[in-house]
Amino acid sequence: MLIEMKVTGLTIDPITNTPIVILKDLQENKAIPIWIGLFEASAIATELEKITFSRPMTHDLLNECLKTLNVTVNKIEIVDIRNNTFFANINMSREGREFTIDARPSDAIALALRAHAPIFIDENVIEKSRNVDFGIKITDLDKLKEEKVKEFLENLSAEDFGKYKM
Repeated sequence: MLIEMKVTGLTIDPITNTPIVILKDLQENKAIPIWIGLFEASAIATELEKITFSRPMTHDLLNECLKTLNVTVNKIEIVDIRNNTFFANINMSREGREFTIDARPSDAIALALRAHAPIFIDENVIEKSRNVDFGIKITDLDKLKEEKVKEFLENLSAEDFGKYKM
């Protein structure tokens, strides 16, 4: 069964300094971390933050090509995990014809965000990922975030107050 997910954030694995994209289901009951490359993390982050560049980046270019060719990105699916590697499909359609393309989850997610397409993950992938030791758990990520905020607040000086606008 496929579960719809959303990107809830990006973080860095404190051990390997590798970017991690965090997906959560719409009810926020299930979460899954996926280790990704730096460039893909940048592509996801720029879209999440709605940052635009004077020239199109790779995922923006692909999205514009698909739109120009009247191809609709219907959804992406993260369909498997083997040897600590996630596998994804991009499901598209054009003129009533549907087709699926194999992709890395990070590229598929970056494209889905730009195409406003839903992101799904196979429930079996979530189950399989529970048995894989990636070196960090979601609870560890929450703890790490708390520690970073605490560290930031502890290191604030009197001159810093009023410097950061909310």
